[in-house]
Amino acid sequence: HQWRYGADAEQEDSAFSNCLVLPFGQVTLDSRDNDDSAKPDAPEPDYQLTDLARFQPIDLFQPYIDGFKLALMESIRVRVESIPERGNGVPRVGILFSGGVDCITIAALLAQILPAGEPVELFNVAFENPRQTKHVQQGASNIYDVPDRKTGISGWLELCNRIDTQRDWRFVEVDVPYGQVLEHQAHIRRLLVPSDTVMDMSIGMALWFASRGVGSLVMRVDNELERQEYQGGARVLLLGMGADEQLGGYSRHRSAWDHGGASQLGQEIRLDVQRIATRNLGRDDRVVSDNSKEARYPFLAANVVRFLAAVPLHRKMDMRYSRGIGEKLLLRLLAHQLGLAQSSMLAKRAIQFGARTAKMESGRTKGQDCL
Repeated sequence: HQWRYGADAEQEDSAFSNCLVLPFGQVTLDSRDNDDSAKPDAPEPDYQLTDLARFQPIDLFQPYIDGFKLALMESIRVRVESIPERGNGVPRVGILFSGGVDCITIAALLAQILPAGEPVELFNVAFENPRQTKHVQQGASNIYDVPDRKTGISGWLELCNRIDTQRDWRFVEVDVPYGQVLEHQAHIRRLLVPSDTVMDMSIGMALWFASRGVGSLVMRVDNELERQEYQGGARVLLLGMGADEQLGGYSRHRSAWDHGGASQLGQEIRLDVQRIATRNLGRDDRVVSDNSKEARYPFLAANVVRFLAAVPLHRKMDMRYSRGIGEKLLLRLLAHQLGLAQSSMLAKRAIQFGARTAKMESGRTKGQDCL
C-alpha cells in the first residue's frame, strides 16, 4: 500500500482506495503568516546577529516557539515514560550527543520530564582519521579532539552549569582507533544494505560506534576533567534526526534559497520530509539496533511533524541570516529561551565531518559515490 497525504487520498479514484494515510499534512509552502499580508522586514545587508537575545521580531515568533516546545516536549515524554527502571543507578535513556542545537535541545527538554537526579548518558563519538592525524605533530594535539568532541564537552558543561545542575549528566567519550574501523567495517557495511554510498558508510560508522557506548566517562574533579573506562547502560537512545530536514539545516537548503528563493526552498524542505524514511531511517535503525539499542526520534513524532508542516516557512528558517542563525531559526530561538545561549548559535556540521569518519582513506571520494 502506498502512503499518501489525507487530501491527496480523498481526491484519488477507487483504484487507490487502499492507500495508507499519513498522520500529518504536507509541508506548507506559505512564506507568510495567515494574519500578515507582508513578508517580514529583511535584515540589513551587513547585519550580523551575534546574540539571539537581540533578535528583534521575537513577538512574531513566540506563538510558534511555544507551540514547538509543547509538541517536542510531548514527543519526548511519550518516548521515555514507558522505559522500565533498570536499578543500581543504570540510566534508562541516553542521547547521541555532538553538542549541536538538535541534541542539546532534546537534552534540555528531557531534563524537564525525567525525575530529578535521574542520570542521562550523553554519547560523543570521535575517530582517529589517518589522513588528519598524519598532519598532527606528535604531542601537539589529541587525535580525538575533533570538532564534535569540542562542541560536545562545551554542550555538556552548559547542561551541567545552566540547565540542570543536580542531574547526573554522564558525558561518555567514545574514541575509535583506526584499527577498530578496519575491524568492524565489513560488518557495518552489511548493516547498511540497501544503502550503499560513501556517505552512508561514514554516517553508519559514527552511529554504530556511538550507540555501542564503549568509552570513557568524563568527570569534573577540582575543576579538572578526569576519565575512567565506561560501558553505557541505556538501552533507549534519543537521536536528533529530522530537525535538519524540517527546519532547513542542510547547505542544500541555503543553496535552494540562493537560487530560487522561498519557493525553491519550500520544495526542497517538502522533498526532504517525504523521503527521510526511505533515505535515512532504515539505515540508522539497523545500525543502532545491532548494538541491542533502540533509537527513538523526537523530531519525527507525528505531532511534531504535523505542527512544523503547518508553520510558515519564514518562521522556521530565514536564509537572509548567516550560518548559525538562519537555518533552523525556530529551533535556535527555542534553545536560547531554554537557556542554551552558547549552543543555540552553533552552525550545522554533518556527523561524518564532526566526528571525522569522512574521507579516511582518500580525500578524493565523494559522499554520493557507491561503496
